[in-house]
Amino acid sequence: MFLRLLSDVRWPRAGPGWWGVSGGRHSSTGGPESHLSPLPSQAQVVICGGGIMGTSVAYHLSKLGWKDIVLLEQGRLAAGSTRFCAGIVSTARHLSIELKMADYSNKLYQQLEQETGIQTGYVRTGSISLAQTQDRLISLKRIASRLKVMGIPCEIIQPKRVAQLHPLINIHDLVGAMYVPEDAVVSSADVSHALGSAASLNGAQIHERTSVIHVVTQKGCVAGVETDRGHIECQYFVNCAGQWAYELGLSNEGPVTIPLHACEHFYLLTRPLKIPLDSNTPTIVDPDGRIYIRGWQGGILSGGFEKNPKPIFTEGRNQLEIQTLQEDWDHFEPLLSALLRRMPGLEALEIVQLVNCPESFTPDMRCIMGESPNVQGYFVLAGMNSAGTSFGGGAGKFLAEWMVHGYPSDNVWPLDLKRFGALQGSRTFLRHRVMEVMPLIYDLKVPRWDFQTGRQLRTSPLYDRLDAQGARWMEKHGFERAKYFVPPGRDLLALDASKTFYKPDWFDIVGEEVKCCKEAVCVIDMSSFTKFEISSTGEQALDVLQYLFSNDLDVPVGHIVHTGMLNHSGGYENDCSIVRVNKRSFFMISPTDQQVHCWAWLKKHMPEDSNLVLEDVTWKYTALNLIGPRAVDVLSELSYAPMTPDHFPSLFCKEMSVGYANGIRVMSMTHTGEPGFMLYIPIEYALHVYNEVMSVGQKYGIRNSGYYALRSLRIEKFFAFWGQDLDAFTTPLECGREFRVKLEKGTDFIGRDALMRQKQEGVHKRFTMFILEDHDTDLDLWPWWGEPIYRNGQCVGKTTSSAYSYTLERHVCLGFVQNPDPETGEPQLVTPDFVNRGEYEIDLAGQRFQAKAKLYPFSSLFTLRRRKDDMELSGFQGK
Repeated sequence: MFLRLLSDVRWPRAGPGWWGVSGGRHSSTGGPESHLSPLPSQAQVVICGGGIMGTSVAYHLSKLGWKDIVLLEQGRLAAGSTRFCAGIVSTARHLSIELKMADYSNKLYQQLEQETGIQTGYVRTGSISLAQTQDRLISLKRIASRLKVMGIPCEIIQPKRVAQLHPLINIHDLVGAMYVPEDAVVSSADVSHALGSAASLNGAQIHERTSVIHVVTQKGCVAGVETDRGHIECQYFVNCAGQWAYELGLSNEGPVTIPLHACEHFYLLTRPLKIPLDSNTPTIVDPDGRIYIRGWQGGILSGGFEKNPKPIFTEGRNQLEIQTLQEDWDHFEPLLSALLRRMPGLEALEIVQLVNCPESFTPDMRCIMGESPNVQGYFVLAGMNSAGTSFGGGAGKFLAEWMVHGYPSDNVWPLDLKRFGALQGSRTFLRHRVMEVMPLIYDLKVPRWDFQTGRQLRTSPLYDRLDAQGARWMEKHGFERAKYFVPPGRDLLALDASKTFYKPDWFDIVGEEVKCCKEAVCVIDMSSFTKFEISSTGEQALDVLQYLFSNDLDVPVGHIVHTGMLNHSGGYENDCSIVRVNKRSFFMISPTDQQVHCWAWLKKHMPEDSNLVLEDVTWKYTALNLIGPRAVDVLSELSYAPMTPDHFPSLFCKEMSVGYANGIRVMSMTHTGEPGFMLYIPIEYALHVYNEVMSVGQKYGIRNSGYYALRSLRIEKFFAFWGQDLDAFTTPLECGREFRVKLEKGTDFIGRDALMRQKQEGVHKRFTMFILEDHDTDLDLWPWWGEPIYRNGQCVGKTTSSAYSYTLERHVCLGFVQNPDPETGEPQLVTPDFVNRGEYEIDLAGQRFQAKAKLYPFSSLFTLRRRKDDMELSGFQGK
């Protein structure tokens, strides 16, 4: 099959368009130009790209009842990147949504041949992921615990078992492996043909050798598509153009930024072994050797992800026909050496070909899907990071659901196009970032690692000052944020290399910052938070926001309201704080990575003919968080104004002077539950205010602090964060926030009907806090996120975030408890009594630790612990 695909006739360019995929073999709609069927003048949806992504979207849209579908392919179906896929279907994924997509793809491909009559080459081979180090084995155990919860058979095996499953594998340097028996291999091109055929039978039209020139928009919506063979009016457009998705997005009248970049990807094909490998021989993934191996026609197909990748097409050069690029044996040599170490018996085997093909990668190693933030009806599915076969079925399903129903059936935020901004669309940024991303696919990813390229893109005016004081940085949405501050005299190199699944090197440093937040005062630069101003000339701002937000915003001027934007199912599209600045103006503060998503949601739901003004003012303000009991003393000295609760109540905002600077928005809130203030400072005053705060604060023990301390504080206070704990499938009633919803006000808002029904019927999951009981912080693995939660031996959910509580001296995990029916798995009601009466365990890489469940914040627990400590201290003194 691969040789036949690789030697296919390469078709000449059909026209002036750039995009689509070229080369490959005929399908039923192909042939000479004179026999091309005419394009329709209109359609409901036009899909560009006939690879596995485009055909999967067409297939699933047709399954959901859409018939007026046109798929356009520049060359011939499945003849682009899909044609060169290694065809491995692997469910071993760290990210939950990717795991679900791969599992669905596996099940779909298995039955596709029966449904369509087209052979897809599906063989259930199983896969073995090898571990050469204990850390790698821990990583595999974390994946295995999640696979088991999903009902996917999986086991951690010894090296001897690896040798039994695959006799050619050298096991001398292995410490273990993970075996997933239901993983498979397919012919990706044949899968695409099967999907396309099924879509055609359901009414979709597929037109090959048709190039898309650009997408036509009107009033910010898709209106049609210009091709080299004419114009098609349409309501929806789907960009599945693979490596050309970036250029196609920029060609529109309203450009759509799709951050991905191509790199060369190498794999070799061998002749059959003397004793040919069985077709069901397990696929091997050797991440420490940076290679993968699968059987191919009795021989071997093996490739990998080298440390020094070769990005291509940075200048936007169009490769008119997808074909193998130039062989580069010198570049492939490290991977070949790793292959021969792992399978020494291949030394004398003849290599048929070294395939060099383009593959697209994204800035964060996750694929891109969803609707464009600036063009309604423009959807994207691209950037598979060399996992297109694994994700093709599931990704197409989720995107089709998104288009038909308005949202997919699962939380796809980690993959949403709107997680990126235009700032990640720089060609230079993408070229440098993908050179880091491609090796990272097989690098060991310990918790809280950071990208090294494309940094210092967005910085606070205080960046240099904080950096000089020992700040160690993380990046969020392109913004530099301090994780913690290394005190003078500490070993900086050791902290920079703090990569472990166990207790990290920064543990004591963060503990000191937390202590300062609780006993004195700390300053955290939180300038990265998204900030919008919404205003109108009349009362319309309030009227529109009352409909868009779930809490009551009709409050006196200066008051702060914690609220969220909900979807029609009552789930959180956003979680934010809003200040009523004056009668007709509101100031909105949201999480950093919500900048694009928030803007798109507001613009989509605001009336077109309104006099509302929506302005992104993120860049206008530096935000300083003063946390701690002495914050009030610092601000009192700097402002010569009383800052006590009597004069400055909680959740209140005043515009005042701090030092010599005027017009500072001071808010009595901290995002952590600790006492303190947020200062929103016009950027020209940022350095002055920071210097004044640090100078005056010296006598009160002030110090800089970072986001790791903030995370510890907010988690021990049971504060949920959007994107980690909250998502579009979580309602306020499920996370204890009913008090932040104006249900009884009689005011309509998006999601109200769904919440009213849920209030009547009850909830099927409940946000819960867990304190690890028998966990040794110094010796045991740490929880991070995504760990399975067990109640009375049955899995009832997973953690969403966790941190060490320096107050309780215990690890705290947050997560949702569900109540699946033991026989059917159907969700049942989750009452407080159900949560409180269970015995809980948290699974850390296969080892379960007892946990105490709580449905309320820790404040009462803090009091109990202090009393216990006092009793122990008095007893000691008595002796």
